Amino acid sequence: MRGGPPRRGRHGPPWRTWGGPPRGWRHGPPWWNRRDDEDEDSRPRRPWRSTLLITVFVLVGSNFAAHQQPDREHLDLLARALLLTGAVLLLWRQRYPVLVVSGTSAAAALYFIVGYPYGPVFLTVALGFFSAVVAGHRRAAWAALGSLWTAHLLVGHWFYRWLPPSGDTAFPWSEDIAVATWMVAIGAVSELARVRREQWDRDRAERRQAAKRRADEERLRIARELHDVLAHSISVINVQAGVGLALLDSDPEQARTALTTIKAASKEALGEVRQVLDTLRTPGDAPRAPAPGLDRLPELVEQAAGAGLTVGVETRGERRALPPGADLAAFRIVQEALTNVVRHSGSRHARVRVDHAGDALRLRIDDDGPATGADAGGSGNGLAGMRERAAALGGTIEAGPREDGGFRVLAVLPLKNSPGASSASGAPSGKSAKYGKSERSAKSGTSEKSLELKEDR
Repeated sequence: MRGGPPRRGRHGPPWRTWGGPPRGWRHGPPWWNRRDDEDEDSRPRRPWRSTLLITVFVLVGSNFAAHQQPDREHLDLLARALLLTGAVLLLWRQRYPVLVVSGTSAAAALYFIVGYPYGPVFLTVALGFFSAVVAGHRRAAWAALGSLWTAHLLVGHWFYRWLPPSGDTAFPWSEDIAVATWMVAIGAVSELARVRREQWDRDRAERRQAAKRRADEERLRIARELHDVLAHSISVINVQAGVGLALLDSDPEQARTALTTIKAASKEALGEVRQVLDTLRTPGDAPRAPAPGLDRLPELVEQAAGAGLTVGVETRGERRALPPGADLAAFRIVQEALTNVVRHSGSRHARVRVDHAGDALRLRIDDDGPATGADAGGSGNGLAGMRERAAALGGTIEAGPREDGGFRVLAVLPLKNSPGASSASGAPSGKSAKYGKSERSAKSGTSEKSLELKEDR
C-alpha cells in the first residue's frame, strides 16, 4: 500500500471528491488538474457514481415525461435502450470525449426520430458536449450538436408526416427557438469553462516551471556552497599532509605544526558544512554566522603560511560598507583565485589589490607563474562559481596570462544598485603574509561573465 497524502482532483469530475473539502479550487477544479505530473500510463478513473445518478435521473425523468405526453410513442424496449446507451456512454466522457458526444447525439437523434417523448435525454448530450469542449475538441462537439439540431428540425417540420407517432403535427417554431437558445447557452457555458480551464492549465504550467527553476537554482546554490566550504580546506589539508609526511622523521616539530593546521582546517570545514546543512533543514532561518566578506581577507593571509604562498594585499580608495552580495562575491573571487595559484602556479608569491572606485569594486589578483602543468585535482567548478557570482551582480571578470608571465584575474563588481550594506570590507593596504587557501560557504547565488580562468593551467 502506497504511503503519503492522497492525491486529489486528478481522476474524475468534482463530485468524485465529496469525501472532503474542495481545497485548491483557486487553481481550477480538481477534476481539471489533468495528468501532466502523473505517469504516462496513468489513466483517469471512470465516473461511475455520477454516471449512475445521471442514468437513474434520465430513466425516471423520461418515464415522468411520457405520462405528460400521451400523444407521443410509449417508452418500449428500444426507447429504454437508447436512453441507457446515451447515459452509459458518459462513463468515457473524460477518456474519449469525441466518441461520447457523437454517441449521445446519435442516440438522442434516433430517440426523437422514432417519436418518443421529449425529456431529460438531452442531458446526456449536454454533458457529452461540455466534456468535449472543455477537453479541446470544439469542432467535433459543435458538429455533433449541430447535427442533432438539424435532425430535430427536419423531423419536426418535414419528415414528421412519415414518422411516428401517427397524426403528429409540425413542431412550433417558437419552441424550436427556445431549444436553440438552450443549446447556445450550453455552448456558451462550455466555451467559458474551456477558456477558464486553459487559463488554469497555463497558470499550473507556469507554477511548475517556476518551481523547477527554483529547484535548479537551489541545487546550483547548494553545489556552489559545498564547493566553497570544502574545496579550499581540502587543498590546505592536502598541502599540509604532504609537508607532514615529508618532515615526519627529520623534523617532527614541523610535522606537528602541519598536523595542527590540518586539524584547524578540517574543523573549520566541518563547521561550515554543518551550517549549510542546518540552513537546508530549516529554510528561512537566519544563518548562525554571517557570510564572509572582504573584512576576512586577513584570515586568508594568515592561513597562507602553511601552503607556502606569500600574499600581498593592497587597498585603494576609501573603504566603505559593501552590499552583502557584493561583499561575499568579492571574498569568494579572491579566495578562488588564490586557490588556483596554490593548485596551478609554480609561483609562491601573489598580490591582491582591492580598489574602491566610485560605484564599482575592482579586484585584481596576480601571480608570477609559471603554470605547473600538474594535475591539481580541481574540477573547474570553482571557476564556474566565480563567473556566476560576478554575473549575478551585473559585473565582469577577465582572466588570462600576463605578457610578462604569470596570471591575472580582474573583477569588476557594480555597487550602485546592490541592495543593503554589510560590514566594512577591505584589508590593510600593503599587508602581506603566506596564503593557505580557505574557501568558506557561499550564501549568495550569483553568476559571472566573460572569461576562462585557470582551467588552462
